[in-house]
Amino acid sequence: MRPPTIRDVAERAGVSKSLVSLVLRGSGPVRPEKREAVLRAVRELGYRPNAAARSLSERRTRTIGVLLDDLRNPWFVELLDGLNSPLHAAGLHMILADARLGRRMGHDLAEPFLDLGVDGLVVVGTVPDAVGLGALAPRMPVVVAGAREAQPPGVDVVAGDDERGARLATEHLLGLGHRRIAHLAGHGAVGALRRRGFEEAMRAHGAEPLVEPGDLTEEGGYRGTVRLLSRRERPTALFAVNDMAAVGALSAAGELGVRVPGELSVTGYDNTGVSRLRHLWLTTVDTAPHEVGRRAARCLLDRFERPGGEGRVRLAAPTLEVRGTTGPPGDGLTG
Repeated sequence: MRPPTIRDVAERAGVSKSLVSLVLRGSGPVRPEKREAVLRAVRELGYRPNAAARSLSERRTRTIGVLLDDLRNPWFVELLDGLNSPLHAAGLHMILADARLGRRMGHDLAEPFLDLGVDGLVVVGTVPDAVGLGALAPRMPVVVAGAREAQPPGVDVVAGDDERGARLATEHLLGLGHRRIAHLAGHGAVGALRRRGFEEAMRAHGAEPLVEPGDLTEEGGYRGTVRLLSRRERPTALFAVNDMAAVGALSAAGELGVRVPGELSVTGYDNTGVSRLRHLWLTTVDTAPHEVGRRAARCLLDRFERPGGEGRVRLAAPTLEVRGTTGPPGDGLTG
């Protein structure tokens, strides 16, 4: 049997095809009884709109490309949740692509989205091809979420205030009495901003900052912490660049027999679901990933209504979530 058409819905409801279209789009003045007749006919017939035909008529696909830098990072998952709700409410659907895989295979990261004719693009995390984004911006709205690298004109950026968040974490440790505080650092603009916030807070309190390079991963946090705890004068507190690095730090401390927080306080960054696991209960900076995603969606929708213009940077204010991995220095003296 052939699938039902919009003409079948109109005949069953006793209305015109144009009125059925108005009801399905949710636009235009339609009397309640007519709307209910159309919706009832849709349910009874099992009618589904032809998305391809609608795209041709509207010259829109109602899809948004989402280029994700790292599928393994739980912070991005929460950002996507915040991004999806406003887009879905606006009748838009996300299409995800893995930027890391695309780079490994030498693919143009934006090409699949151009082939699909998406209406806009959201880049989640750090994607190095800023030149490519600049070429896309005149053709469609482009928003970068969760990264702080410089972007071409016309590209909006939504992220957390990384310097401020790093100061919150560092000042928390300083306020507990620690002075020998190390930072498990990360790379990229976000890593640089968090390092700067850490160093500024340390120097403002007359303490010497200690920085251990890292790579934002659990393994990197583990290796960096092993090196730090092998020092003759080891730190009494660690501020990790993100929660994953902090989890690696906790693993290293456990293997080396260093009690947390009795001998080593640990703070993370991002307040991911991992940090809230009861057996970790990690003190961390909440960067509001859901809010960052929601704001990124709002930026994109604003661009549809008011295209053109310079790109804007919008920062979400961080807060500190104090949990069970931080406390005063274990010897009762300043660390």
